[in-house]
Amino acid sequence: MSEELDKRKKKVLQAIIEEYIDTAEPVSSGNLVKSLNCSSATIRNEMAELEKIGYLEKQHTSSGRVPSQKGYRYYVDQLLRDDKLSKKEMEIIRDRLATKVNALEDLTKIATTTLSEITHYTTITIGPHVNNHVIVDIKFILLGSRVLMAVILTDSGIIRESIIKFDEDIEQDQVEDLTYIFKSKLVGKPLEKLNTPLEDFIMAEMKTGINIIKKVIEEINKILEDSQQIYLEGANRVVDMPEFKKVDIAKEFLNVLDAKELVADVLNTGIAQDINVYIGEETEKEELKNFSIVTFNHLLEDKDIGTIGIIGPTRMDYSKVISVMKYISKKINDDFKKGKF
Repeated sequence: MSEELDKRKKKVLQAIIEEYIDTAEPVSSGNLVKSLNCSSATIRNEMAELEKIGYLEKQHTSSGRVPSQKGYRYYVDQLLRDDKLSKKEMEIIRDRLATKVNALEDLTKIATTTLSEITHYTTITIGPHVNNHVIVDIKFILLGSRVLMAVILTDSGIIRESIIKFDEDIEQDQVEDLTYIFKSKLVGKPLEKLNTPLEDFIMAEMKTGINIIKKVIEEINKILEDSQQIYLEGANRVVDMPEFKKVDIAKEFLNVLDAKELVADVLNTGIAQDINVYIGEETEKEELKNFSIVTFNHLLEDKDIGTIGIIGPTRMDYSKVISVMKYISKKINDDFKKGKF
């Protein structure tokens, strides 16, 4: 439980954190005299108190302080401004989101790239939870004598497709049978895993060979089971950050990116709120103890279109990240209401 701070301590803590985010150097009282309009002695006393209650830490013998994870948490919860965007950055976001897309998932990818571009952090995105999305169309397209493409479209513009290969030839009339039967059974229903009664129904209704039917059902199940795709953007953006000059930290970060499912697990736990911030050990994952993750779950009219996660050092510019996320969210929702997607 965080202690309540008086007004001056809040100002000192905020100033130290924002100075440290900008410089990556321990902050001394002398750095803050001008901005806080206080004497160096007064600021030193406040810094000592903040260190005593766990909001600041002292590195080595330097007189400067750095924020603790507890300090960052208080900053994010109590002191952070979410309007840290320039007009130029807003224009870039509007320009990127104006790109024509064929599916809302493509819009999430654009948002991911834009977020990484503006914040200079690495982004990891997982596709939406689609179980509550309703199927509006399903098609089967013959690509060769033994190759079929299945395409599923949901009411929120999510598209799932799969190439299905067979050990026997299939004819166009069989493809038309497949399309008719699957449409009659699935269109208008939530996108959830196919079960045995559906398989029995299709077996009874179709003249198409059992092997073909089983293969189609198997591949559609794979589409639904693998619905949460993972995208990575801006992995190279961290190389210039001071934290990653330490070889062990850099290796930890690269290992996390190689095991994207680690971050995906964190992204999947944060859908209760639009934006969630996990600082260091708050993720409860040893591999992520030196990093922070900010997640953004995007909903359009209660439909999940994906979750974006920013990952970086605990010395993350939380204000910038959250400002960009909120502006992107607002722009997408406004454009959606205007029928631009």
